[in-house]
Amino acid sequence: MAEEEARATRRCFACKRTFSAAPETVETVLIDPETGLPPGFTVLGTLRPAGPDAVARSADQPICPACLEKAARLWQTYNAPPPTWPSWPPPEN
Repeated sequence: MAEEEARATRRCFACKRTFSAAPETVETVLIDPETGLPPGFTVLGTLRPAGPDAVARSADQPICPACLEKAARLWQTYNAPPPTWPSWPPPEN
């Protein structure tokens, strides 16, 4: 008989849906509770140096597998390889 994996119910920080997963396999992101953003991020999406107090009060928040998949697809869309065109002059056969 196979051992059952210990599972816990979590709430996704991104989509707010409840999901069940093994605690050691859940992806997390560090979030500052005062701003609701990762330390060092601004509301405009720019980066700034994260202060030690912001890092100290931040906590890991779980992200569900569906949101991770969406993020991976979005990353592939915006980071696709550049298009290639045939060289000029065309190669002679």
